[in-house]
Amino acid sequence: MKYTRLTKEQLEELNQEFSTFLATQSIDKKEWDAIKAEKPEVAEQELDVFSDLIWEGVLSKADFLEHFSKNHIFLFHSFDTYVQSIVLKSLDTEVDFLTTEGLQWLSDNMFTEKIEMRVGKKEFTEERNASLFALIQQGAILSDGQLYNQINSIIES
Repeated sequence: MKYTRLTKEQLEELNQEFSTFLATQSIDKKEWDAIKAEKPEVAEQELDVFSDLIWEGVLSKADFLEHFSKNHIFLFHSFDTYVQSIVLKSLDTEVDFLTTEGLQWLSDNMFTEKIEMRVGKKEFTEERNASLFALIQQGAILSDGQLYNQINSIIES
């Protein structure tokens, strides 16, 4: 398995897609129920293959990721061969970016000495999607890129 198996909730949300996936392998509901009952290891393999296909599709379309922690915000913009990052760090350890108040504080203090900002670029050393998945496993989430683009446009001007 290249990524991780989708959760039960995720699989339930993708029920129609999973049915289509099984249909492409000529497996109908009756046969799927029999596989689950008689060959659970085969059912597990099918779930793993389906999960990898879903992850591959999602990661291939992913352009932006974000990771918020108490005192840091990591913003990523991914390209084919590299990822650009903007890292914001609060030098005030009392600030918590996981709260509404902390985000307001960031807005008020963005370009002051209270915020350390670093911009970087890293070439992918492994396959792009695997690199993005590693960021997700570390806590990053997919994003529309709005915050990255706002901050990047200010930096570039």
